[in-house]
Amino acid sequence: MGDWGRVAQTGSFQELIRQKSSFIVPATIFFFVFYFILPVLTAYSTVLNKKAVGAINWAYLYAFAQFAMTWGLCHLYMRKANKFDELVNKVKQEITDKGGKAE
Repeated sequence: MGDWGRVAQTGSFQELIRQKSSFIVPATIFFFVFYFILPVLTAYSTVLNKKAVGAINWAYLYAFAQFAMTWGLCHLYMRKANKFDELVNKVKQEITDKGGKAE
């Protein structure tokens, strides 16, 4: 078993993978659902055709909301990535303490 095998078996690496999965999987599902609701609603219903503000209808507001949603997810990911980096350093330290190389 190489260094990768030892890294994969450490508790800190498994914690890193668990934390990344617990954020990335729900965030990705949320993104795709939010993204595809717009074309589905505009193609198969008239709910977004109603005027929301002046001449702007709900479809335009929803489309603009997708920019805000993307920006928000990026901001959340950046905050989470800082915690992931701390866990990566912990993994490196754990490997180094066991005599391995952490590059």
